[in-house]
Formats: sequence, C-alpha cells, structure tokens
Amino acid sequence: MIRDKIYLQIGVMNMGWVEGIGRAIDYIEDNITEEISIEDIAEKAFISPFYFQKGFAMLCGFTVGEYIKQRRLTLAGSELISTDKKIMDIAVKYGYTSADSFTKAFTRFHGVTPTAVRKDGAMVKSFAPLKIKFSLEGGYIMDYKIVEKDSFTIMGVSRMFKYDDATMKIPQFWTDHYQTGKGKFVCGMYGICIAESAMDSDEFEYLIADDYNPSLEIPDGFVTKVIPKHIWAIFACKGAMPKSLQDVNKKIFSEWLPNCKDYEIAAGYNVEMYTNIADYPQGNQDENYYSEIWIPVKEKNHVE
Repeated sequence: MIRDKIYLQIGVMNMGWVEGIGRAIDYIEDNITEEISIEDIAEKAFISPFYFQKGFAMLCGFTVGEYIKQRRLTLAGSELISTDKKIMDIAVKYGYTSADSFTKAFTRFHGVTPTAVRKDGAMVKSFAPLKIKFSLEGGYIMDYKIVEKDSFTIMGVSRMFKYDDATMKIPQFWTDHYQTGKGKFVCGMYGICIAESAMDSDEFEYLIADDYNPSLEIPDGFVTKVIPKHIWAIFACKGAMPKSLQDVNKKIFSEWLPNCKDYEIAAGYNVEMYTNIADYPQGNQDENYYSEIWIPVKEKNHVE
C-alpha cells in the first residue's frame, strides 16, 4: 500500500472551494481504472473544465492528464510486484490497449521494463495521490479591479493546443509568429485562451492578437474573433516576464479565487494583456514591465 501523500498546499480559504478540489481528486482516485472525463472531474470542483485544468496545473506544477497517467503507472507497478497477474491484464486495467504502448510508458516512468520488475525484482517508482494540506498564507497585496467591458473584436493568429503540452508549445507559437514576419501585422498585445464549451475539453484555442481595426484588410492566415461582454477581474503584473505572470496566476488560483466571497469564474476565457516592450529599457525583462491577466467573473448567488 502506498502510504506517503503528495500535499496540495493551499492557504486558508473558502471551504466550498477546498471541498470541491478534494472531491475532484477523490473522484480521480475512485475511478482511476475507468475512462475519466475532465468534465466530470471539474464538476466535482464546481468549476469549468478549462479553468479546472488551468488552476490544477498552476497549483500542482503538472497537468490533470499527467497526474492521472502517473497515478495509473504507479498502481500498475505496485500490482506487478504484489500480484501474479499477467502483464497484459495489468496493462489493460490501466488503460493501455497494447503491450508495446504499456511497456514504453511504464519504462519512461519507472526506468525499467515491466518484465524486469516481474523477473528481476527491479525497483519501481511511486507517485503518491494528492491530499489537501491547509496552511496559513497570504498577507501580501494583490492589485486587481473588477471592470465591466463591452464586447470587443480582436485580430490575430489562432492555434489549438492540448493542456498537457501547452506550456511548452505556446512559447514556440510566439517565436514562430515573429520569425515568419507576422509580427508586422499583429504585434501581440494579447495572448488569449478560449474554451467556450465542454466539447473537446482536452484542447483549447489560443490566439496571439491585437485589437481589430475594421479599416484595415485582414491578412491571409489571420482571423477575427469577438470577445463577449463580460465582467472581468483584472490583475496587475509587474516585473520581468514570464515570472511576473506566473506568480500572479498562481496567487489567483491559490489565494484570490478561493477567498473571494463575491465573484466566481463565469466563462472559458483567459486574457493576458502585454504593454509595449519599447516603453521599457530592458523590454519585457524590465523590473517595471507591466502586464495584466483578465478573468471573466460573475457575482456569486449568496444563500442567506
């Protein structure tokens, strides 16, 4: 039995949020050998699939998909050691349809093949389940404002990304944008994530965009999109990129959102707004570089 736990350390906060995260983790563990839908997982935390996956990765340092995969491979390794079940039966139990795919995934995670564990007594790795750990945190100042914005139109380049590798591939998307000369049409005022529905929830749309000028022609390969009217929570980020954004993002999910009594996330949009790097001596690496994170929110229904 695996006794050690990985603790998800969260500041003292609204119990409904904490209980929701706990229910989501328990749901994953209780259904670890079944097909698990991100919609069903997120439902336990009372949050959209888009923001559950974003928040989970911010708080934990790995994606929901990575967590599920590593938990399954941990349990598969445990069964190889403690039972005499056939290797293929264990592979199927934990979601692998072929011996080859199981062996590759198992070897990448454990560093040894399933056969080596069964025949040679090789050691396996353990990735323990998450458990909530309370801590007294906060006490810092977080600059934000609540603003109602009318719908606005953006123009940019769009690409679909999977949650599991988005953190690696989105920076390359920006690099490609400028290297291919598209920066002369869209300088990149915004980085916008959109997940408007629960369908295809393992992917989201990401746009490098500027405000749309209807007097200009839309170049080939560019799209326009209307961002709907919303109330937005707008968070200020000051400092070198990307650390300033990453730090504020983490605080939003670990501190602000759980402790916010009046607002909750309203829709699957996330906007990062960047100021002009030419205005700073060291560009976006300047200690005073300013950017913002916009999250659509709605008032909570308080029950007296």
